[in-house]
Amino acid sequence: MTTYNVAQPASTTLAVVTLSGQIDRDAMEPLTAAYEQATTDNPKTILLDFGDVDYINSTGIALIVGVLGRARAEGRTVQACGLTSHYTHIFEITRLADFISIYPDVDSAVAGATTPEETQL
Repeated sequence: MTTYNVAQPASTTLAVVTLSGQIDRDAMEPLTAAYEQATTDNPKTILLDFGDVDYINSTGIALIVGVLGRARAEGRTVQACGLTSHYTHIFEITRLADFISIYPDVDSAVAGATTPEETQL
């Protein structure tokens, strides 16, 4: 089961979505709800924290691509942190890493949010 928490660190235009469990077909509703909650204050950047995620399958990757597409359509950037080396590699070979900045942890992502890189599809 996928769960999430949403936080907006002070002094940034970034919302942190902390995910846990598995990112698979059952994650669609929780991920959509998390995105909607995270965007209520109109942040410029959405940070997906995968630190407590146990498993991501191909459907989960598709859900992440959907979040990326939605965010880009709304003029937002998406960042990720807390990925294991395995999932960082998956993001690289699927080219998600070309469009989502990957950080080791929330603190480094928050620090990087002050100067996000714009990437075009």
